[in-house]
Amino acid sequence: MDRCGECGFDYDGFPRHEIGDRLRALALAVGERLSETPHAYASERPVEGWSALEYGCHVRDVLRVQRERIDLTLVAEQPEFAPMRRDERAVEQRYNDQHPDRVAAEVGAAADALAVRLESLDEAGWTRTGIYGYPSREVRQVDWIARHTVHELHHHLADVDRVLRSVLEG
Repeated sequence: MDRCGECGFDYDGFPRHEIGDRLRALALAVGERLSETPHAYASERPVEGWSALEYGCHVRDVLRVQRERIDLTLVAEQPEFAPMRRDERAVEQRYNDQHPDRVAAEVGAAADALAVRLESLDEAGWTRTGIYGYPSREVRQVDWIARHTVHELHHHLADVDRVLRSVLEG
């Protein structure tokens, strides 16, 4: 995947050295949406799909999981990453019952932790590989995993905005 057909995100549309800043900026935007929205609206689900709060929790967990995956590539030869179990995780961790301000802070902290990890990599680190299961099972470099994480935040920020518009205009 080089470009997302839904949101238009271009995986190669920016230099590698911007990844950390992009992660932090997108996480800040997600966090601001959650913090600025009353809990009742943040946790309200549209007819189909997740609430803004559930998307925020998912973003936080994507950041955490991707950092774990990247860390694994640095110590293991081409590890195969376990699925994130996004839908099961949302139920098990009761995403919609979490507090928006806390989730906002956790999203920011998770983005910063991943950005710091990425900023510490040398060229060999960026080219380490793991077997990634989405969108198809493929060997992926850390560079792609990092860019895919930026895409996840970019895409889900648009989801948060769409859901909040729907709920607030509703």
